[in-house]
Amino acid sequence: MKEKDTASRNEQMLNSPVEVIIPRLAVPTIISMLITSIYNMADTFFVSQLGTSASGAVGIIYSAMALIQAFAFMIGMGAGNNISRLLGSGKEEEAKRYGTVAWATGFALGCVVAVLGSTQMHNIVMLLGSTETIAPYAEAYARYIFLAAPFMMCSFIMNNLLRFQGLATYSMVGITIGGILNMILDPILIFGFDMGTAGAGVATGFSQFVSFCILLVMCNTHKDAIHITPRNFRPSLRMYGRILYTGAPSLARQGIASISSVMLNSIAGGYGDAAVSAMSIVSRYTMFINSAVVGFGQGFQPVCAFNFGAKKIDRVKRSFWFGVRVMTVALIVLCAISMLLSGNIIALFRRDDAEVIAIGTFALRAQLITMPLWGYYTMCNMFSQSIGYGVRASIISCARQGLFLIPVLAVLPSVLGLRGLQLSQPLSDILAFVLAFVLTSGIMKELDRKV
Repeated sequence: MKEKDTASRNEQMLNSPVEVIIPRLAVPTIISMLITSIYNMADTFFVSQLGTSASGAVGIIYSAMALIQAFAFMIGMGAGNNISRLLGSGKEEEAKRYGTVAWATGFALGCVVAVLGSTQMHNIVMLLGSTETIAPYAEAYARYIFLAAPFMMCSFIMNNLLRFQGLATYSMVGITIGGILNMILDPILIFGFDMGTAGAGVATGFSQFVSFCILLVMCNTHKDAIHITPRNFRPSLRMYGRILYTGAPSLARQGIASISSVMLNSIAGGYGDAAVSAMSIVSRYTMFINSAVVGFGQGFQPVCAFNFGAKKIDRVKRSFWFGVRVMTVALIVLCAISMLLSGNIIALFRRDDAEVIAIGTFALRAQLITMPLWGYYTMCNMFSQSIGYGVRASIISCARQGLFLIPVLAVLPSVLGLRGLQLSQPLSDILAFVLAFVLTSGIMKELDRKV
């Protein structure tokens, strides 16, 4: 039965029209990403009702969560890419080893994060860009986030392992249930039990544990999924090298994003808690839109990797351009709607703070102007990563929120003040788009020579 299911999945990956198979894989992934983004926004919304400083705390700790996610995605996407290519070339036994090694490595690394986070709480919060008034709220929230780090990392890893096997629906179940539970628990713990920001931390941590349990069951009870079992834990330096090489773009993308987020928080802190809160709200909202973009791109990745492993280059390129067209059109529509409602969007979180609304509205509108570029940029990143161009994929992945944003943040606010802070990300988006175009054009020419 398992052989039949696997053969059917491989047939779809290699022969179904890309216009059909990519959306089919993307929809559950987009739902998973949107649910994750929504419950992050729910944390921001409910905590924001406690005050401006409490609202800023969520933005501060998001940098730490992004870093945890960065390492998890490096392992999960690194292993997942290799699994997808191995399955495409018929090497299932080797693919099984990658799954268990990735899971065990993530859990061990999560334990290290939990210990360091719990013992160095105040120092970490201040390093992340907190002000003295925000710090108590941030520490109360972060305590439970760090304790849940092992389960959080493994959840992200299993999500990616299932997705790269073409089983995105299974991963969607675990992520969605955990996200809905988080949104239910937030108001109960924050207000009902009067736990404040600590309540949001407990809700997030417990929800991550529930997602972990569900995803582990999904991996180990479905016949068509690669199981995570101790007998498959046979790591090697070669295996870790391939995981690191393939997953490095994910670490670069999200790790650098975390660093630039810390830098943004620190600079915003110079303009007061209102600026920290406003930029945090803008970040959460744009992350919500970006989650749909990334979700669609992740639906593309297994198709791309499978077909590259099977040496079907024309199908790889067709998949890429289909993704670019779909995402660009969708972003133009979403940005137009968001532009019209930008002031209301910021006010939804901090209606009683006119300064937060003013700062956030301008920053959001500036970001929406360049957001349609994200479709092409994201596809370039995932395309180059999926076919094994690790170095160029890493450069592209860290360009938008690192390679360009960090120097822009270092210069523009000192010249234009708060306006410079608000315009830094849009300018970085334009520069990253140009770089992605140049590097991806080079990859396409190399693929043409292989056909």
